[in-house]
Amino acid sequence: MHILCADAIVPCVFADSVDIWHEHKDSPGTVAFIMRYAFFLSCLLFAGCAAIEPLSAPTGPGDSFGLSGRVAVKYGEEAVSGKISWQHEPASDDLLLSTPLGQGVAHIVRRDAMVSLTTSDQKVYQASDVEGLTEQVLGWRLPLAGLHDWVRGRAAAGAPAQIRADGSQHLSELRQSGWLVEFQDYDAASGLPVRLRLSREEVEIRLVIDNWRSEP
Repeated sequence: MHILCADAIVPCVFADSVDIWHEHKDSPGTVAFIMRYAFFLSCLLFAGCAAIEPLSAPTGPGDSFGLSGRVAVKYGEEAVSGKISWQHEPASDDLLLSTPLGQGVAHIVRRDAMVSLTTSDQKVYQASDVEGLTEQVLGWRLPLAGLHDWVRGRAAAGAPAQIRADGSQHLSELRQSGWLVEFQDYDAASGLPVRLRLSREEVEIRLVIDNWRSEP
């Protein structure tokens, strides 16, 4: 990234303009020349620092949000599909996976570093690693740690990522933390993804987001 800051240039230009005024203050063209200098300085000051960013950021939910949609999972020879309802906050998650008819299959709750998973028969499992917990109980891994960023069309912070953008500067493909995330469709108004495909080894998760809820 190349950055150009005005505060590194303005002092030098200002000093030059003062010298020119003292040397040519009686010249008829001096006033016009100084006015042009003043205009140039004002442009620099208002411009501040200009930086070229690689991707445009989507608008929409911030650190806290809720969403609902549909999910389909293939793992090995098995396949399941249903609904997803998810409330995310920086220190917590509350995610419900249910059948197409709305019967709860798994209720996942995160509080800071601890995660609990409650099944439809009310058995409760706990762990610090949600991917390992969901693989143990459900048979497939749910990448909750990165998913809250991926559903907003960006890489998760704190982990290396390989990205590919489309012609609109939206992410089209992301490789991070062992997962391949393909962004298959975006909402034209918000710029947020509405259809994603996540894959890792023998697991494939297809997610369709039907509704977003912004939280204060």
